[in-house]
Amino acid sequence: MELKLAFPQDGPPLAILCAAKVAGVSLTLDPKLASGSAPTLHLGSGDFIHGVNTILRYIARVASVTSFYGQDAIQAAYVDQWLDYAPVILSGSEFEAACSFLNGYLASRTFLVSYGLSIADIVVWSNLAGTGQRWESLRRSKKYQNLVRWFNSIADYSDTLDEVVSAYVGKRGIGKSPAPSLKEKLPDSKQNISTPEVDLPGAKVGEVCVRFAPEPSGYLHIGHAKAGLLNKYFAERYKGRLIVRFDDTNPSKESNEFVENVLKDVETLGIKYDIVTYTSDYFPQLMEMAEKLIKQGKAYVDDTPKEQMRSERMDGVESKCRNNIVEDNLSLWKEMINGTERGMQCCVRGKLDMQDPNKSLRDPVYYRCNTDPHHRVGSKYKVYPTYDFACPFVDALEGVTHALRSSEYHDRNAQYYRILQEMGLRRVEIYEFSRLNMVYTVLSKRKLLWFVQNKKVEDWTDPRFPTVQGIVRRGLKVEALVQFILEQGASKSLNLMEWDKLWTINKKIIDPVCGRHTAILKDQRVLFTLTNGPEEPFIRVLPRHKKYEGAGKKATTFTNKIWLESADASVISIGEEVTLMDWGNAIIKEIKTENGIITELLGELHLEGSVKMTKLKLTWLPDIEDLVSLSLVEFDYLIKKKKLEEDEDFLDNLNPCTRQEFSALGDANMRNLKQGEIIQLERKGYYRCDAPFIRSSKPIVLFAIPDGRQKSATN
Repeated sequence: MELKLAFPQDGPPLAILCAAKVAGVSLTLDPKLASGSAPTLHLGSGDFIHGVNTILRYIARVASVTSFYGQDAIQAAYVDQWLDYAPVILSGSEFEAACSFLNGYLASRTFLVSYGLSIADIVVWSNLAGTGQRWESLRRSKKYQNLVRWFNSIADYSDTLDEVVSAYVGKRGIGKSPAPSLKEKLPDSKQNISTPEVDLPGAKVGEVCVRFAPEPSGYLHIGHAKAGLLNKYFAERYKGRLIVRFDDTNPSKESNEFVENVLKDVETLGIKYDIVTYTSDYFPQLMEMAEKLIKQGKAYVDDTPKEQMRSERMDGVESKCRNNIVEDNLSLWKEMINGTERGMQCCVRGKLDMQDPNKSLRDPVYYRCNTDPHHRVGSKYKVYPTYDFACPFVDALEGVTHALRSSEYHDRNAQYYRILQEMGLRRVEIYEFSRLNMVYTVLSKRKLLWFVQNKKVEDWTDPRFPTVQGIVRRGLKVEALVQFILEQGASKSLNLMEWDKLWTINKKIIDPVCGRHTAILKDQRVLFTLTNGPEEPFIRVLPRHKKYEGAGKKATTFTNKIWLESADASVISIGEEVTLMDWGNAIIKEIKTENGIITELLGELHLEGSVKMTKLKLTWLPDIEDLVSLSLVEFDYLIKKKKLEEDEDFLDNLNPCTRQEFSALGDANMRNLKQGEIIQLERKGYYRCDAPFIRSSKPIVLFAIPDGRQKSATN
């Protein structure tokens, strides 16, 4: 649909122009309205929309950006508040007070509403930018660091926002005529963010109940995170209930350790639930249901060997036990309950349809024997329900209205509904979403357990693992993970996601706020003697982040002997002028070598030299005893192939080298790093502190954080 925006030339609606740019909404511009007139959006149908906020709400609803108008009705209300708030307070005498309020509000936030970019951010951003020099002077004053950080990060979301501002905003604020070079038609936004399918079939606000049902056989990984966050999203959107239920029906694989860590991961992800339940809470009712189905002739006990049973199901061959009388089935069922030798040979199967083209309906197993003790109920039971049997039963019993399942279970949906029907229970709607698959990654808990048991990783929290605790330990902010997953929405399309996209989002969150430090590789350093350097060392207090005051300060020592990286020393020529970062320029006078290896540089400070004229900007460390020892750790993918096919064994595609460690020296300020703190090592990248300073003989351990440009395992 063609959209034409009419507005006064001396009063361009900057918020609308910026919102359209980010939202991917094409507009034909018509700046010919009379001065003082409100903007009007003319639709191709002949209808029109009048007024700034009304047009903004329309753009938010048709935007290609996920959750641009909030993720639910509550967030939409918050967005509306910002739409009304921004033009009022960001004008006149209240401008600085508004900036002060926003600075405090954004102290611990990346966006104004929830975890993602919304039209509220664009409106407040454009109202600030629209004041012209008034905002720019405050921006340069460093008075409102949080607000400036947020303002800069919003500008990064669309390279063209600054183009709109420069075209329509003069030094005194809104009112500049559009530059002749600006195209009349705004191009579509380059952002390619899919909109989630947010409607649940038959859902009513206040009546929805969903459940997140992990099996306690491992820690949550990024795929589980998607399921958990989507359940959270729908529960909040429909003002419903969210149950966290542990599907603990296989005592051989489950433990309390996994239960505790799943709950820890749920908390980390910010998933607020109404209640925690366990399938084992319903073992008595499940056994009663199994016995009821046996008595009704809807289930039978089968002692066919496992492999033969699998073959018969594939071929549509009925078991020899399928038509046993009820009394015989009940007798064998009791043998199973008691865990006798005879009972251990049996399982309970549903009598559905052995000829159905959908093989999941060919008499699936309902119950099987297992004598391993259960992590909650001990050795009370010798029989346990299968997931296929227990899941629909407990869903119906707990009042679940919509069961979210990944599309890998699509062929089993018919089985789910059929079993509910056999049990005589109410229908629970299944809502499918695509399973999250990541490149160079296995998400099967069985395969992840292999890495743990075979000491290929430290444990389930290893930073090479795709577990929530693993990727957080590597340096991922949960906010980035939430944004990454919600951008995908509840699409049913199968996709193979790149880790680089996730780490790029992460970089945008950590870069504006993390402190800067310096490190030099211990066995690859060269001494640089400054002949006119300070006779006595002196200290200057410098900001840890030049654009974010909240990062704090650091003390930098200046001496006449400093350490450089060997790689930097190798490209320096005699007579060359270089810049020593945070100090000034120096001129190389002599290069000493031994057996072709540079051992020392001699030079002079030239602090009056221009840093703009030098080619090399070098990090350095003073030659003092206070430097700290560092262990810089870099990781690679555990799998060397981007995508494993179904018939490929992951063991044949293991990456032989997935961890590298480098000894380095760091500036003395790094003694104060806390575990989990994220920093940037100048010219090296981002790192997370895994082991802080304890004593001089024990190095600080820093894990390298990918920045979205990591090479593949095969490179």
